[in-house]
Amino acid sequence: MILDVLLDAVIDTLKLLPFLFLTYLLMEYMESRTGEKSADALSRMGKIGPLFGGAVGVVPQCGFSAAAASLYSGGVITIGTLLAVFLSTSDEMLPIFISEAVAPAIIIRILLTKLVLAVISGFFIDFILKHVLRYMGIRKEIHDLCEQEHCHCEEEEHGILKPALIHTLHITLFIFLISIVIGFLVEGIGEAALATLLTKRKFIGVVLAAVIGLIPNCAASVMITELYLKGILAAGQMMSGLLVGAGVGLLVLFRTNNRHMKENLQITALLFACGIFWGLLIEGLGITFL
Repeated sequence: MILDVLLDAVIDTLKLLPFLFLTYLLMEYMESRTGEKSADALSRMGKIGPLFGGAVGVVPQCGFSAAAASLYSGGVITIGTLLAVFLSTSDEMLPIFISEAVAPAIIIRILLTKLVLAVISGFFIDFILKHVLRYMGIRKEIHDLCEQEHCHCEEEEHGILKPALIHTLHITLFIFLISIVIGFLVEGIGEAALATLLTKRKFIGVVLAAVIGLIPNCAASVMITELYLKGILAAGQMMSGLLVGAGVGLLVLFRTNNRHMKENLQITALLFACGIFWGLLIEGLGITFL
């Protein structure tokens, strides 16, 4: 069983390599052309920040959620705008969908759903905080955006080939390790039994996916996406985890806004609550994407 699981994981991972590299190469090109402009535009959006943040966040760009976290820490954008970016950010979902040859119509439906839910959540939270709770936020000073140390995306001398290759190798490793974990789960419990367990306990499945999504690491979105494609996670459970998954955005928020830890925890709680709410709603309505 161990050899079978390892062999399947190796084969499945190797098949994705060329597609992952090409996808990340395109993403790095887009980031080099639009990343800084997007962050600058977001800082000038004002009241319509959640709309712009959700729309730009859903486009695969390296570190945009991190840039949004830094803008919030500098008092430039609202909590609603920050959460709209976090909720719409797709992290590693899109590259995996593309490499797994998921139908474009399905990918577009999922991305549009994340966008709409992110924008609604952002505007609603800003409205509640301003007009109901009368929360005006904590006064902050503007400072430079944080550097992204994990992939060197901001350093022009590296070009786009090096960061694309680094991303590809990182995600390939994550996919391989997670494929092994999923393989042992399926072999030990059974794919049908595991899927039934999560489907019959919708609330537990939604919460579990949201907890995994909060992990500030690429592995979280990789795991959620793979579980969904294998039919183990339902649509609402998948959406809950991917909505909460803000990439490195939360890490940057806690680092740049470290003098206001209570506020950071409240934002994290809001993000978590949004993911669970929308996940349960999708489950309750019986919405599917595949």
